[in-house]
Amino acid sequence: MSKLIDDFGRHIEYVRLAVTDRCNLRCQYCMPAHGIPIVPKRELLTFKEMYRLIRVLTELGVQKVRLTGGEPFVRKDFVGFLEMLSYNDLLEAINITTNGALISHHISKIEQLEKVKNINLSIDSLNREKFAKITRRDVFPEVYKTFELLEKSSLNLKLNVVVQSGFNTNEIVDFVRLTKDKNVAVRFIEEMPFNGKGQRKMEENWTLKKILNEIKTEFDVSEIESEKSSTSRNYAIENHIGTIGIIPAFTRTICNDCNRIRITSTGTFKNCLFDDGVFNLRDFIRKGASNDDLKALFLSLVKEKPKNGFIAEANRKAGSVSESMSTIGG
Repeated sequence: MSKLIDDFGRHIEYVRLAVTDRCNLRCQYCMPAHGIPIVPKRELLTFKEMYRLIRVLTELGVQKVRLTGGEPFVRKDFVGFLEMLSYNDLLEAINITTNGALISHHISKIEQLEKVKNINLSIDSLNREKFAKITRRDVFPEVYKTFELLEKSSLNLKLNVVVQSGFNTNEIVDFVRLTKDKNVAVRFIEEMPFNGKGQRKMEENWTLKKILNEIKTEFDVSEIESEKSSTSRNYAIENHIGTIGIIPAFTRTICNDCNRIRITSTGTFKNCLFDDGVFNLRDFIRKGASNDDLKALFLSLVKEKPKNGFIAEANRKAGSVSESMSTIGG
């Protein structure tokens, strides 16, 4: 069986699929306060089209899929799509990234789906007022309730914290304290420029090194050996049940082992977060492409995968990075 291998010998085994570009929050690092133009529903991939794309990719060696948005639970019958994907016998794991505002009453059903392994919950502040400023919505009580429910569930829980200069850097140690008695992985993410021309001014860049130094002001940390393709540098703290990780999403020191591709909600194939799209799969499918056509296409597209995110950004045809993460797939 043919496998997805790029020109640098990297095996592509993980796809991030955005199921919608819509979101119920308006996070300042993701989009402007007024939101972004959303595409007509007919331009979104249907769930059947998504299932087909993932099935073809698994026949080429993809083992994991991460479902994102926008906010995936905004899309009607998203849980039904999770069930549909679970029937793919070649798929090992289905992971979900969510903002937590709409998921709480679905958790028990999701727990029954054996292939759903990990939930990444985005939560950028533990303070209700600050949370509202960052997200421009007052939904912190519901999100924190989701956090508590997920922490007690059978699902593996990771908290995603985008470190934002001038807003939540003074909460880094508070998030680390959560790992003392809770079996949760807190992952700090370097802020990126994908804010939909929101023009958020960053007072200073909080890089991996700076975030780690802030953690070390209160905690003794030891690095954990992570799997080769991990997006984060991971650390343990003595006598803490949980762990912490730092994702160098902007400084991009993790690119060499990248095993990921992306598909946006409108079917744009992306080899890298920082490229501006390689091919429109939606149009290819709707013009009658067969599964063999799709396989040949995927095998050729991954050959174009750049060595790292800096090269991908330099090769952009549509100018500098200005998209919203909501349109790319957070």
